[in-house]
Amino acid sequence: MTVRHALSEAGVPFNEDGELIYKTGKEYRLTEITKLSVEDLQSLRDSFTANETNRIAMNAVTAAGIDKVARNYDRARLLQRRFSTIVDNGEATHQDRSGRCWLFSSLNVARFVAKKNMNLEQFEFSQNYAMYYDKLERVNYFLKDMACLVEAGEPEDSRLVQHLLREVMGDGGQWTMAMNVYKKYGAVPKDLFPETESSKNTDPMNNKLCKLLRQAVAHMYENPENIDQIVKDATEAGHRILTIHLGEPPVSFDWEWTDKDDEFHRDGEITPVEFWKKYVGSADLESYVCLVDDPRKEHPKGRKIAIEHLGNVVGGDATEYLNVPNQFMKDCVRRVLVEQGIPVWFGAECGPMMDREAGAWATDLFEYDRVYGVRFDLSKEQRVRFGDSAMDHAMAFAGVDVADDGTTTRRWRVENSWGDKIADKGYFTMSDDWFTEYVYEVAVPKALLPEEYQKALEEPAISLPAWDPMGALA
Repeated sequence: MTVRHALSEAGVPFNEDGELIYKTGKEYRLTEITKLSVEDLQSLRDSFTANETNRIAMNAVTAAGIDKVARNYDRARLLQRRFSTIVDNGEATHQDRSGRCWLFSSLNVARFVAKKNMNLEQFEFSQNYAMYYDKLERVNYFLKDMACLVEAGEPEDSRLVQHLLREVMGDGGQWTMAMNVYKKYGAVPKDLFPETESSKNTDPMNNKLCKLLRQAVAHMYENPENIDQIVKDATEAGHRILTIHLGEPPVSFDWEWTDKDDEFHRDGEITPVEFWKKYVGSADLESYVCLVDDPRKEHPKGRKIAIEHLGNVVGGDATEYLNVPNQFMKDCVRRVLVEQGIPVWFGAECGPMMDREAGAWATDLFEYDRVYGVRFDLSKEQRVRFGDSAMDHAMAFAGVDVADDGTTTRRWRVENSWGDKIADKGYFTMSDDWFTEYVYEVAVPKALLPEEYQKALEEPAISLPAWDPMGALA
């Protein structure tokens, strides 16, 4: 059967010339896509040549690249790297060729607390340990979730199933997902479960895990009566693949250290959960609330948002956010930095208006409009609505510059996880206007919320589909 025959059988209309027709309102009209003609192309060439600035831009960009040509020299030199409050967290970490920024940044917040509690100058948690258990839990979550969908009769070609298959087993995550891992599995010092080739470059491992999980789903649809065994076998295989790539994480370990005052300490044998509770538990990070700035008008401020099918640990806390004004997010972050002196985890779209080498973000750091002769004028709401923006990277605020009025933020200091060879030894500077446009999520203590927001946390969340941009993972 031809495609046209199949469509006709399904009731899709064609005209006498065999052209597809589609319905708009109560009327049918022919689809017509006009070609780019020779005349059109010549007109485009003439228009380009008519403006001498275009040739200058072409010569510059082809030789140096767009960012060097468009860089706003005055804005770059005037963006100060000084802050009224600095939370010193030591050497910047490096996630290498992986998408583990959400784990690195959450552990960077945790290590600040641990260093203080152990009186250490330098300390780092094992990101490999956290990733191992996140991926193991995510294997289980995905398989059980898909099994439920198959048993409920969800078609294999539905938008939901295809989305879940496409997004399976990436490195990205959220604050709540990180806390789910630490609550269940704790954490260990990095030297007791160090990086491997696969933790530093996750693509080969992820590729095999994706193949395994997609294969399992295919088998579920082929043999629904054997779903339980398919899930069991795939979980065992996933565990085996992870352990081969990342190593076997410790169940317990002996912990001893010498603090920055040269005093020796010994804990003896301790489990990762005990270690987390003893040296990080005082900060109560697990009770933090995730605030988001969803700019779409149909999603009111002061309401919870939840994303369907988004999670990692079955039985863990749901991935939910409280939608609040951007300024309220800023106020909360500033209070934590200034009053509590602790770094603050956040998620943003990191690419726009970023000078990676200099470690700077500002909304006018590059003048692409002038180089291209195109005005890029979408609002934050429009960028989210039309697929132009979503959170893709997690970091930690480690300082802020506050104006003399004590409330107005001027710029932010950011602890990144891209190593110490760029920026200010790995620390970036963010203008306050960039925060407004590109920061989407922060994790802060629940106690900072006013009464109406506290009550909102107890209300049912607005449920958004799995593919909603607010479900983007850092």
